[in-house]
Amino acid sequence: MSIRAVTRLELRRLLVRPMAWALAALAIAWLAWTYVLSLGNFLNVQVKLAALADAPGFTDLVSVPLLAELIKLAFLVVPLLTMSLLAGERRAGTLPLLASTGIAPWKLIVGKYLAVLAWLAVWLIATLAMPLVLAGSTSPDWGKLAAATLGTALTLATLAAIGIACSAATGYPAIAAALALIVTLLLWTVDRGAQAAGVSGGFLEWLTMSTHLQNLLRGLVTSPDLIWFALAIALPLILAARRLSADRERH
Repeated sequence: MSIRAVTRLELRRLLVRPMAWALAALAIAWLAWTYVLSLGNFLNVQVKLAALADAPGFTDLVSVPLLAELIKLAFLVVPLLTMSLLAGERRAGTLPLLASTGIAPWKLIVGKYLAVLAWLAVWLIATLAMPLVLAGSTSPDWGKLAAATLGTALTLATLAAIGIACSAATGYPAIAAALALIVTLLLWTVDRGAQAAGVSGGFLEWLTMSTHLQNLLRGLVTSPDLIWFALAIALPLILAARRLSADRERH
């Protein structure tokens, strides 16, 4: 079995899972409502903003906040979406069947990961479609929007990788979802204790996800931020593959 076969199989499973569709519908509905409210507020203050020299525009007040709202939802949605990818297989007893096909653990992980990314990409595209509908009648900051979109995509990819690693670590989907949420929140707020003590900067600030995401949402794309996301994606996937390899050796 190849990576493509695993990805197609997992996509078919997602397409027939009521929870996946319910989460998608609720997320898009909430984002649409948020977009309408943000657009209304923008239109109400547009005259005042026109009188300011460096006033925030449509991208700052509507598009980027909408992407930030998608990230907030993803903190809850992605763990629920990924919790059964491996934990459900292990609990149902089908994980040994997949292993019996001879597929390498890392290929199984990558295949499932790509399926989740494809599903999340649809959510991201649907979210971007809302502000882009008005691109012809507004003046979007395409550079800032591209950077914010990149940051959102990298954050979704990171959350998916963490979710898969947590799903590989246990045989209970509910525990996998809770563990993914805890890890994500810790990664998001790991520097809060240092800030409360009056310490800023340093390793803890670099380790925090929000530090790197905020740069991208502001339109700043730097190599350290991209490297951080690459490491945050690769490490959970490697740990998940090692866990599956250990399970295979035990059996």
